[in-house]
Parts: sequence; C-alpha cells; structure tokens
Amino acid sequence: MARRMSTSERKDHRKYAVDCFNGTWTLLTKKKRTKAEDLEMIHRAHASRYHWGLVGNAQTLAIGEWQISRVYAVLRRPEPALFHAKECLRLCRENGIRDFPLAFAYEALARASAVAGRKGDTRRFIDQALRAGDTIREADDRELFVRDIETVPGFRAR
Repeated sequence: MARRMSTSERKDHRKYAVDCFNGTWTLLTKKKRTKAEDLEMIHRAHASRYHWGLVGNAQTLAIGEWQISRVYAVLRRPEPALFHAKECLRLCRENGIRDFPLAFAYEALARASAVAGRKGDTRRFIDQALRAGDTIREADDRELFVRDIETVPGFRAR
C-alpha cells in the first residue's frame, strides 16, 4: 500500500508537473532543436505526466497524455503519438471530460494519424475535433484550438 503524501510533497509534485509541462512547451515551440533537446522534450513530457499521475485529476492526466502525443507527433514518431492520443481520448471518455480537453484529444489523434500517413483517419479525427471544438465554452480556448487544428497536416476548412 502506498503511503499518504504530505501536503508539502503534493505541492512539490504539482510544481514539478507544471514546470516539466511548461518546459516541454518551450521546447515544442522552439524553431530549431538539437537532438539532445528532442530527447529532453520527451523526458520532460513524460515527467510532467508522471507527476500529475501522483497528484492530478483525470483532466490533468488527459492533458499530459495529449502533450506526450504532441511531442511524438512533432518528432515524427507515429506509434507513440497514436498510443498517447488514444490514452488521452480514453481518459476523456471514461471521465466525462468535454470542452477543451476532448477537442484536443481528437486533435492529437488527427495529428498522430497524419504523421502515420493515415489520411482517412486524419480526416475523420479532424472532423470529430472540429465538432468537439464547436462546444468549447471559452472564446479564447476555442480560438487557440482553431489555430492549432489548422496546423494538422492535411487540414482543410469545412
């Protein structure tokens, strides 16, 4: 049986999760990365998800899986990108998560499918992502989602 974490330990894990997530995002948006930075990006994304697994909820876990999928898609590694995108969608479905995380689960599946060369799946997941994106309540989140989905290889506006 796992021992109960102290409040201080929980705060530390949350801080590590956020710091690793943000560090991953910084590397994702970098124009040119070295091979070492690519590897660091993979490790940071997995570390963020690990720490959320200790102190997060279903939504933070789904977002962590989305980020890992995005890292692998950017690195053109379809198998792990698809694996983590499917895990993101599973977490959303099993926990009734909608809105922004659900739209991005489908975006991850579309992006990973594009990297895998699965044009039919890419189109199907883009369509599902757009339908889910239409339900995002916050205008800023909806705009972010639209900008992001438009970068999926093979995207065509409705």
